[in-house]
Amino acid sequence: MSFTTATAVTRTGPGTWSGQIEPGWDIFDIANGGYLMAITARAMANETIGRDLVSISAHFLNPGRAGPVSVEVETLKVGRSISTLRAGLIGLDKPVLSALASFADPERAVSPAKLIQSPPPEIPPPNECVRAEHSPERPFPPPFVNKVQLMLHPQDASALQGDRTGIARLRGWMRLLDGEPADPIALVLAADSFPPAVFNTTLPVNWTPTLDLTVHVRDPRPRTWLQLDVRTRFVTGGLLEEDVDVWDEEGSLVAHSRQLALVPR
Repeated sequence: MSFTTATAVTRTGPGTWSGQIEPGWDIFDIANGGYLMAITARAMANETIGRDLVSISAHFLNPGRAGPVSVEVETLKVGRSISTLRAGLIGLDKPVLSALASFADPERAVSPAKLIQSPPPEIPPPNECVRAEHSPERPFPPPFVNKVQLMLHPQDASALQGDRTGIARLRGWMRLLDGEPADPIALVLAADSFPPAVFNTTLPVNWTPTLDLTVHVRDPRPRTWLQLDVRTRFVTGGLLEEDVDVWDEEGSLVAHSRQLALVPR
């Protein structure tokens, strides 16, 4: 099943959409947060046809599990160049997440100013990296990684077997299966597709449930391979942040995100 099919929604009324959390897009029976946001973003995008996603922020309220869901979308403002929408994803009679997103007119006037002070990570080509694959014989990485293709930097891939570098950073490549291009909705998934970077440290961390996640789309043109640089700098007070920069094969920035997650005992 393609990513587009797995995040498809159908209009059921004014501002209301139905969809499905498909099996397999999960972290041990709890659906991946980026995947849940992508379903929500798909419904929001359908309410503002012709405009590109530029920003989405979601607060996670309850775990999302496989089964039917509904999305309730409210248009807050339609400006000359930017539209702002709010949405809630509901599954099994419980709210799963609440999201706020902005969509831009692709024909809007854009400033030519450009400043790049953080270059893309140095990562070997995908065929020289290590694929993250789920196996029934071991719990990590989770089933979700088989729904996409994740190729980890060889220096970071040892974390999958418990041989950690001690640095909260993971680098590598990601793409959808079967050559499906990554549109702005898929960039939301990409931003939450890698295992938590903190798993590459020696800290006693086994689970990092997401509180909120914000994804900014900087270039909506579809891509195939995406380079990801995933980092955590601070683990304090039972919380951690995770920053993700997403680049294309040519080294152009296409998206970046920040996530706040819990660090349970």
